[in-house]
Amino acid sequence: MAHIRVFRHYIHTPYVYMALFEALIIFVAAYLGFFTRFQEFPPFFDIFVAALIFSITLTSTMVAMGVYGSRLREGFTGMMLRTAVSFFLLGTTAMAVFAFFIPLVGMGRGVLLFSTIEAFVLISIFRWTTYHLVDENTLKRKVLVVGVGHRAKKIAARMRRASDRRAFLLVGFWDHGGADDQVSEFGAHVIRSDEPLDQYCLDHDIDEIVVAMDERRRREDSNSPGLPLDALMNCRLSGVEVCEVQAFIERESGKVDVELLHPSWVIFSDGFVANAFSDVSKRVFDLLAASLLLFVTWPIMAITAFLIAASSRFRDPVIYRQERVGLNNEPFEVMKFRSMRTDAESSGAVWASQNDPRVTRIGAVIRKTRIDELPQLFNVLRGDMSFVGPRPERPVFVGQLAEEIDYYEERHRVKPGITGWAQLCYPYGASVDDAKEKLQYDLYYLKNQSLLLDLIILLQTVEVVLVGEGAR
Repeated sequence: MAHIRVFRHYIHTPYVYMALFEALIIFVAAYLGFFTRFQEFPPFFDIFVAALIFSITLTSTMVAMGVYGSRLREGFTGMMLRTAVSFFLLGTTAMAVFAFFIPLVGMGRGVLLFSTIEAFVLISIFRWTTYHLVDENTLKRKVLVVGVGHRAKKIAARMRRASDRRAFLLVGFWDHGGADDQVSEFGAHVIRSDEPLDQYCLDHDIDEIVVAMDERRRREDSNSPGLPLDALMNCRLSGVEVCEVQAFIERESGKVDVELLHPSWVIFSDGFVANAFSDVSKRVFDLLAASLLLFVTWPIMAITAFLIAASSRFRDPVIYRQERVGLNNEPFEVMKFRSMRTDAESSGAVWASQNDPRVTRIGAVIRKTRIDELPQLFNVLRGDMSFVGPRPERPVFVGQLAEEIDYYEERHRVKPGITGWAQLCYPYGASVDDAKEKLQYDLYYLKNQSLLLDLIILLQTVEVVLVGEGAR
């Protein structure tokens, strides 16, 4: 099985195995670092807790930097650059903070330095070996798509690059007849064969079938063949996984395709869970996360406030308040550090753009680093927002987008957040098409929200802040 589902969130198992094995390497590196520093190994349990915390911390920072992202496109070099940042910047800083507050987990500066270097070297050797000696394709599922029409085009158009198919091998698109070929234009391999579908899957060791036939065309055209139910049943009983195209896109791309979405799918899906326990646990998580981040970032907030005030000779406000749409379409005032001129919207509300001339010099820096969002921690403490959720939009834009995009209003069924799944998966958007694309990630979060997914989003937000992706 090439993926597991934890609290409704899909995680590809090859990356789980990789993370677990590398966590073990880091754990061993802690003992090697001690040996390098003192020329002798310590008793196993003397530094066991410190080695365990060291392993968990460095593995977590790699997750935060997107090292194990199944859609990472930078290859080996990019992975190692992200690992270097996570080890020598984030990991060592976190270990120093832990040692200050909890001396039991301290490793000593010399041991920490040697352990970090040796962990990086060992992991580099491990990854280089697996990249060159292990065929990555052996870890992937072989997937066959049944259909060549509009629904199948969703896969052909969105998953053309190998980096978009890191967890599976797309064998091809099975032409069952009755639909116009819409996938060949994207370079897809169309399979037209007289061989029965189940026999083809058996001969080619297919692991999964994605059903992507156009239902509307089958209903309108009486001569159009229906689903090959007997063949699909034979495949399923033979151990071949069978899934519907919407579920496949959700799993592999982390979003819900609104063009394929219909009410019956929502009604019978296994997500969209809401109960008192999840609400209370999320609120506790929000309070703890917001309080901790306030404690850590208050010096940055104080310096930022002073610089913004000084840049206008203490005449203009430091905090910018703006009405946004929140839970159940209730309006609230979001707080941000002012990053634009005070007359930025004298002619009406407009989306921010790349190199927006309304942004001040200090504003460009704090927007790039997301420091301008920090006052929203008070919105979280007040209960207007959650730490993780869809980004709140302005009422004037909500009205426009709701008219042009189906299901747009559904994103207001959860509290808006400071960061969110869409912010991680899609760059800053300033158009209706961008809003539609981001909505699909918001719907994925709405369907699969859990404390685990919130934690993953928080960790990977570190990457967004450091790299500066998506900010305008």
